[in-house]
Amino acid sequence: MNAALVDQAIELLEKANAELEPELLPAPVARRVLKSYARAKALAEFGVAALSRKVDDPLEVSRATGTSVGRAKAVVATGKALASSDELNTALQTGAISLDQAAEIAPAAESVPGSAPELLRVATEGSFQVLKEKARRTMLESEQHRGLALRQREARRASSHTDALGMIHLHIALEPHVGTPVVNRAEAEASRRHRMAKRDDNPEPFERHLADAYAAMLSGSPVQARPTRPELVVLVSHEVAKRGWKDVRPGEVCKIPGVGPVSPQVAKEIADDAFLSGVFYDGVDLRHFTRWSRAVPTPVRVALELGEPPEFDGVKCVDCGRRFRCERDHVVPRAARGPTSTGNLRYRCHECHEAKTARDRKAGRLKPPEP
Repeated sequence: MNAALVDQAIELLEKANAELEPELLPAPVARRVLKSYARAKALAEFGVAALSRKVDDPLEVSRATGTSVGRAKAVVATGKALASSDELNTALQTGAISLDQAAEIAPAAESVPGSAPELLRVATEGSFQVLKEKARRTMLESEQHRGLALRQREARRASSHTDALGMIHLHIALEPHVGTPVVNRAEAEASRRHRMAKRDDNPEPFERHLADAYAAMLSGSPVQARPTRPELVVLVSHEVAKRGWKDVRPGEVCKIPGVGPVSPQVAKEIADDAFLSGVFYDGVDLRHFTRWSRAVPTPVRVALELGEPPEFDGVKCVDCGRRFRCERDHVVPRAARGPTSTGNLRYRCHECHEAKTARDRKAGRLKPPEP
């Protein structure tokens, strides 16, 4: 390698930085230059990752890159993964993905050989959050057969600390089947409090209401939210149950949609005292169910909350991929007589939902169609 080429590239970037005046650029030009800078950054990051593999010292990498040791460890691990995945190496080498994206893909690609091409497609087509979720799910589903349940059991813990303002911070790590209903219950109560505050013309950020909801639950105060969805849904392939809830084989699932896999033994314990529903799908699921009303029928709600088949990955925002505070949105607004159907309902996080409503209002879609 000719190190002089890198030095020359640095000189050119220094010159570009000295001449950069963002305020004078038209918006389209600024967007194009931004993409160029992002690609230049990704190209440089390939060298950082590849050379970190050779240095193999997180502390030295941390000092050279000005990042934390934890971040440097991830860079070294990504550099090592590049050596075993031609697809990942090429994508980062050509600037098609960033080092952050590569760091999410690398452990999943090592855990599940052959998964890199699909994860790279997600990286180039979707948001970073969508990629992170996909990589996490890929790893967890592969780990399900390698003692995942035991490791999750051993990983439960709780800690707390007090910040400079005297606020108490709680951090609790719970097993998926334990933590999911707690989170769903708290978010339902927070939504109730948020609606009441808006009705009383005393709005506060949703996160404050969520903190109040957790405080009420931990203190034993009554939680008044009326649930409109189950607090916990476990999706289990029929074949797993037929074999006696012992294992999960390729092509089968035993998981909490949107959260991750659980052991068949845990699923069986939950099933012993739960409402059971049968889900039959042919690649289309319940997409033929339609109702022209405001209320969302139970079959439609269940279909939406399971997610798209065959992954059944649960509720997430169709725009940004977030799972926090997702709300049902009519693609064709109800005001424009859009049906309450699985084909016309999508989940969006609160921010994306409001942005989509604003776009519909601006485009004049929030009114009935002409006769």
